[in-house]
Amino acid sequence: MDNIDLEQQEPLPVDRDGRRLKTDQTDGARKPGCCERFQQTVSKWMLPEDLRSKYLERTNCCPPPIFIILISIGELAVFIYYAVWKPQKQWVTLDEGIWKSPLTYKPEMRQEAWRFFSYMFVHAGVEHILGNLLMQLLLGIPLELVHKGFEVGMVYLAGVLAGSLASSIFDPLSALVGASGGVYALIGGYFMNAVVNFREMIPLLGIFRILVIVIIVGTDFGFAFYRRFMADEAGMRVSFVAHFGGIVAGMTVGYVFFSAYNMKLLKDPRFWMCIVGYVLFVLFAVLFNIFLSPAP
Repeated sequence: MDNIDLEQQEPLPVDRDGRRLKTDQTDGARKPGCCERFQQTVSKWMLPEDLRSKYLERTNCCPPPIFIILISIGELAVFIYYAVWKPQKQWVTLDEGIWKSPLTYKPEMRQEAWRFFSYMFVHAGVEHILGNLLMQLLLGIPLELVHKGFEVGMVYLAGVLAGSLASSIFDPLSALVGASGGVYALIGGYFMNAVVNFREMIPLLGIFRILVIVIIVGTDFGFAFYRRFMADEAGMRVSFVAHFGGIVAGMTVGYVFFSAYNMKLLKDPRFWMCIVGYVLFVLFAVLFNIFLSPAP
């Protein structure tokens, strides 16, 4: 019998008490768990094929999608406040309470600069708040899992500000409520990624997601036009231009942020072009509101 050098043998896998551990001979064929399957689904919907493996390598929920959740909670809390505690105490359509709110954008009070952002917390009824919350949670949470809170937050707030500034220029006599500017910025950024990376993002799913976005946006724009020009309701006229401002911000700033996964934004010339363009638009809007606006 040959002599065996025990020191050259592979050590048996044992626990701290010396008991032999079971080895998994089929580790390569292990089925992914629920969390892994969820992350794989997120990667298929949010990223082109060449970036999915990198995302799955380093994916985690730390930090969790806290921005979009906190914004949604804030918007829901403000809606409940005006629906329950203000004098009208109604849920379907809010009127007097929100028009007197210090958060609502009103053209005659545009010198109160916070209103260009704070209007996103005020909604005019159940359908308004539910529609915005549903869209921003369904789209915002996966986006934030992939791109993290800073990128999603910048795109969302860029859409909110672009929406109110665009409304102050192109519909200067109308009030503004709702988070549609931010929601449309997320939609615009995601839509551009789906179009530009159509072949890499599973063509069949690409057709489906583009059709879904077009149907949702078309329906929402239709209701916005109806409320603005045809509905004969009491109260102030609500602008629809924030939808346009938000989606343009998403298709420019949002596209750059969401297409730059695993890239340094500061080294991307598209980033600087969008930033410069956005800053010029903001400066023009500010000067317009100071010197040229027909609003009181």
